[in-house]
Amino acid sequence: MEEHDQEAGPESTREAAPTSEELWNEDTYSAWTSRFGTPAEAAAKLRKDPANKLYPLSSYFGEVTGKKIMNLMGSNGMKAVALGLLGAEVTVADFSEANARYAAELAEEAGVPLTYIVSDVLKLPEEILNGSYDVVFAEQGIVHYFTDLGPFMDTAYRLLAPGGMFVLRDFHPVTTKLISSKGSTAKVRKHKVTGDYFNTELEEKRVSYSKYLPASGAIGETMQQSVVYWRRWTLGEIVTAVAASGLMISKLVEEPNLSSDIYDKGIPKTFTLIAGKRTM
Repeated sequence: MEEHDQEAGPESTREAAPTSEELWNEDTYSAWTSRFGTPAEAAAKLRKDPANKLYPLSSYFGEVTGKKIMNLMGSNGMKAVALGLLGAEVTVADFSEANARYAAELAEEAGVPLTYIVSDVLKLPEEILNGSYDVVFAEQGIVHYFTDLGPFMDTAYRLLAPGGMFVLRDFHPVTTKLISSKGSTAKVRKHKVTGDYFNTELEEKRVSYSKYLPASGAIGETMQQSVVYWRRWTLGEIVTAVAASGLMISKLVEEPNLSSDIYDKGIPKTFTLIAGKRTM
């Protein structure tokens, strides 16, 4: 998964589950340093080609210079800092203090301003929900954290300025709900329909950054408790939730595996949905 397999645990996950603020504020800083290097090292790579970090989102964003952009559940700030390097005014909203720390240092090393709001995205301050953002986006491992998509989509609507654009890119439900894959090369890669596309039950999962944490010591011990509860949505449910918020859907793109030419041929791996807010 991408680096923003989001660590911004929304309040909408089941209250009885171990999804407290302490869980989300585990040492994700160590996880990102392990994967991407120190903020200085990561910033050096970003400065060389910030547009590459935004692929394929950049084709939907268009020219970002001077635009006010909100990255909901923006994790470690990689996408946000890349946008800042391209001239955008970027804000991240995310639950994790550790994510905020990494993102702040990344932005400083890259030499760009970054506003980072440490908050449940469903509890953003009213002054932020002022309809002033040209673009609001979220991507790669977002929607499954919500047991009700309505409040999340309503938040996106309230953030957007009239004429603004909402971009949601996430893993395709055919892959996440229906198909299981085995094998590491095209010749031996096998796919089976093993899931129930219409299943609505919550699933217990380990938080996605856990695989980047050291496997020993206090952090390793904590990893065993790093679980959340997911709700895997169908594509129809996601589209309906966006439309119900009042946003006007203009495009839904179903994408193959963009990271390789040989794996998962013919199976949708991700989707990108583009919606806009009516001008007054």
